[in-house]
Amino acid sequence: MYLLGEQPAYADQLINRLQSIPTQLLDGLQPTAATLRLERVDDLAQVLPGNQLFIIENGLLHAVVDERPLFYLQEGDLVGLRQGIDLPSCRYSSEEPISLAPYSRSEVFQHIYASEQRQELFIQYLIGHTALLSDALARLKQPEIRPATGFQHFAAGEELIHQGDEADHVFIIIEGHAEAHVDGQKVGDVQKDEIFGAMAVFTREKRSATVIASEPCTVMVIPKEQFLSLMQSNPRIAHSLIESMARRIDLLNKEVTQLRQPAVS
Repeated sequence: MYLLGEQPAYADQLINRLQSIPTQLLDGLQPTAATLRLERVDDLAQVLPGNQLFIIENGLLHAVVDERPLFYLQEGDLVGLRQGIDLPSCRYSSEEPISLAPYSRSEVFQHIYASEQRQELFIQYLIGHTALLSDALARLKQPEIRPATGFQHFAAGEELIHQGDEADHVFIIIEGHAEAHVDGQKVGDVQKDEIFGAMAVFTREKRSATVIASEPCTVMVIPKEQFLSLMQSNPRIAHSLIESMARRIDLLNKEVTQLRQPAVS
């Protein structure tokens, strides 16, 4: 077995260790039939009998979870442990010829349970694979800002959002500077790292302002459902947003106060 993508330093050593265990577990047993050879297979579970386990003699098996390639099984790996067990879907496929040596499932388990040493090896095998998969899933888990999030670039003078539009996203300026306008009048600035566009997401109303890039901008665009989820799971996001809104309210209060002051004759 080996994992796709980057993996921690311990993984190679552990994988090599796990790779040697199946042959030790089956030492003393003979295959129950001739080697099974498949040219290619889309779903191995559909062609393997449930009463057998297999050692991969040659070829690679792609393990796909939720249609996402996660790891490969290779020569020396044990296949068929999942058969007959109600587990989350994991599809094994191969786009090249693969050779599998069959063993009786019941004989294999009897053979393992007859020896404390083999029992210990089997436990190491299962725990080792669980550790590798847990690590792979943890690293494949999308970060807080998921791929549904995108980065958009705006030239000076371009609109980032438009007053009156539906509020489907929240934005963060990564680079650059923008200005907020209401009914054509400038009402504020949007600085680098500032979150904007969230108010309409919270109120479920249309955009209350137009935001225009005053210089070239790179903007992170976050779908509203994802942003609301982030607000619940990451207090730092909520804190940053509250600070930003508080600054804007303070500025608006000052502007309103100035407007209300009588003109000096």
